[in-house]
Amino acid sequence: MTATTPPRQVTALVTGANQGIGREIAAQLAGLGMTVLLGARDPRRGEEAAAALRSAAGAEVHPIWLDVTDPASVTAAAKHVEEQFGVLDVLVNNAGILGDPAAQSAGTARLEVVREVFETNVFGVISVTTAMIPLLLRSPAGRVVNVTSGLGSLALMADPQGFFARRPASVAYVPSKTALNSLTVQYAKELRPHGILVNAADPGLCATNFTRDVPGLTRTAAEGAAVAVRLATLGADGPTGGCFGEEGPIPW
Repeated sequence: MTATTPPRQVTALVTGANQGIGREIAAQLAGLGMTVLLGARDPRRGEEAAAALRSAAGAEVHPIWLDVTDPASVTAAAKHVEEQFGVLDVLVNNAGILGDPAAQSAGTARLEVVREVFETNVFGVISVTTAMIPLLLRSPAGRVVNVTSGLGSLALMADPQGFFARRPASVAYVPSKTALNSLTVQYAKELRPHGILVNAADPGLCATNFTRDVPGLTRTAAEGAAVAVRLATLGADGPTGGCFGEEGPIPW
């Protein structure tokens, strides 16, 4: 009788996952049987979120301190993943900040606010992804998902008849998501030969703390998270270098 090798545990890291859509992404990936590292800037909140998910579903969810704007934190997180698991199969770059909306108007923007937003939403993604690529390359089916926003679509933002035409102009958050979309294409091009698929996920407008200034939202964080989870679990023939929402591709 030939012994069979037990299936290898799939490991996923989700940044900014102690609340909102990030937490729902972590929960849904864990529900699929993955070991999930719940990244959080605040260790206490990360521990509380991970414990709650484990208690609710008996899931393999572990907190990991990860401040995407702190190089020492990013390096420590990558070392932890390597030492504990040796490989990373899924990276979801979810951490993001809105910044002070009042300081983002085109004519009165404060550069310190713009820099702060880009530090998390763009430079933080570069920092984390760079640190995790060596571990993703060890995976037989590495996946990277960047959580973006429809606001980052130049095509949608430029449509005078579209929904986003009614949103206030922003020179920080909105351009940061456009830059994130461009990064997605660049990473997809770099990693395609290695079988790693890289895509951007637009969760859509969901009722979370992030969108508390938008009235009447009924779409849940769990519904928004499902978009990222689908991209995190694509088969080998799946797309790469695209932006996708609930109903399919979104124009750049």
